[in-house]
Amino acid sequence: MSTETLHPTHMERVFARQRAAFASDGIPSEAIRRDRLDRAIAVLVDRRQEWHDAVAEDFSHRPGAEALLLDTLLPLENLRHARKHLAAWMRPERRASNFPFGLLGARSEIRWVPKGVVGNIVPWNIPVVGLFGPLAPMLAAGNCVMVKMSELTPASAALATHLIGEAFDETEVAVFGGDAAEGAAFASLPLDHLMFTGSTRVGRLVMRAAADKLTPVTLELGGKSPAFVCPDADLDLAARRIAWGKLVIGGQACIAPDYVLVPQQQLEAFVAKLKGALLRMFPQPQQAAGPTAIINEAHAARLNAHLDDARARGARIEPVCAADAQAASPRRMVPTLIIDPSDECRVMQEEIFGPLLAIKPYRTLDEAIDFVNARPHPLALYCFGQRTLADRVIEATRSGGVAVNDVITHAMQENLPFGGIGESGMGAFHAEFGFRAFSHGRAVYRNGRFDLLAPLRPPFNAGTGATLERLIRLRRP
Repeated sequence: MSTETLHPTHMERVFARQRAAFASDGIPSEAIRRDRLDRAIAVLVDRRQEWHDAVAEDFSHRPGAEALLLDTLLPLENLRHARKHLAAWMRPERRASNFPFGLLGARSEIRWVPKGVVGNIVPWNIPVVGLFGPLAPMLAAGNCVMVKMSELTPASAALATHLIGEAFDETEVAVFGGDAAEGAAFASLPLDHLMFTGSTRVGRLVMRAAADKLTPVTLELGGKSPAFVCPDADLDLAARRIAWGKLVIGGQACIAPDYVLVPQQQLEAFVAKLKGALLRMFPQPQQAAGPTAIINEAHAARLNAHLDDARARGARIEPVCAADAQAASPRRMVPTLIIDPSDECRVMQEEIFGPLLAIKPYRTLDEAIDFVNARPHPLALYCFGQRTLADRVIEATRSGGVAVNDVITHAMQENLPFGGIGESGMGAFHAEFGFRAFSHGRAVYRNGRFDLLAPLRPPFNAGTGATLERLIRLRRP
């Protein structure tokens, strides 16, 4: 089905079909959920070359190994983990009942039931992970799923529509392409839960649209994720791992290190090590063996404007190598360090989302901590150093997640939640945390034949008050 034929009216029709199917079929069994996860795994793994080709077409270039890691292995782990733990997640949870309500056979439990029809708005920077990662807990939770792909990745959107349409009935999972207007229509549907991954600016619009329908939301936003290099850090290790994190998807990752805080006395040594690490990874960044290209020329122009702005405001600009006059495309940018930019620079005001990295020197670690705390809470925070100083940074700051002596890898841990805080988002969706986000924890209390509340039910008498007084005295600590 062509994405060009998908309009809000079609979206509404599919939504109505999914809602009707969920109402008529009831809560799906473990076997049905497992089958849906198996089909998602098959679509992802068996057709992986098609997914890789589509993403490469959207970006114009993407290293094959990065595609295998990000577009196959990571979402495969999401799906496999959900399949492995499905039975345990679905099992009702016994809970203690308040005295005296647990006597004589009465019991309390939580049943995790699907919310119904849930939606996922996929970001352009990770079209495959953004599709299959949330699909894992959504299907595990037993929901019908509607997916909106980004208009900036038309090849990925067309492939997702086609392959998901082959593997799933549209009452199970349906994928939509289309432009920003269709994205707005999607966010305005009366979904039972909506997940959005993208910018803070668009996240506000999505939340506003969802609020009109009282749709609960999970927002995975971005922000400026800092990397602390503590005075006792291993500079070589920090440089290697920050360099890798900065060049994943060409820097177009919501948890890429956005700026680095380095002790003033170690600034030049760190800059030299970082440039060396970047060049060792991609000796010819503007050629075929370079990192993932920028998504389009408009974003490349935005990044070049950031560089011009920083240069005009007195920052030191350090490209890791000379620009290649024979560069295949203006979307192939040279990784560039921006040394000591002022707070007024655009690279310190906006999420960079590209192969530019700001480096800010600090005199004391407290000064660096204050700098981060004066800004919105980031989605990720990275800290390089020994345990004492790293723990000091963790305890003194707030962020969605943290990696110590590494970057990005905290988001690869299936047993940890992934989500933001404040302007970097709300809610989490990895593994069991996602299963619960897309489920309703339904309270169930089963009373026995004996009426434990009989002494407290009307008609009231003098003994009722005395009984309540005794209970209050017993319960007082």
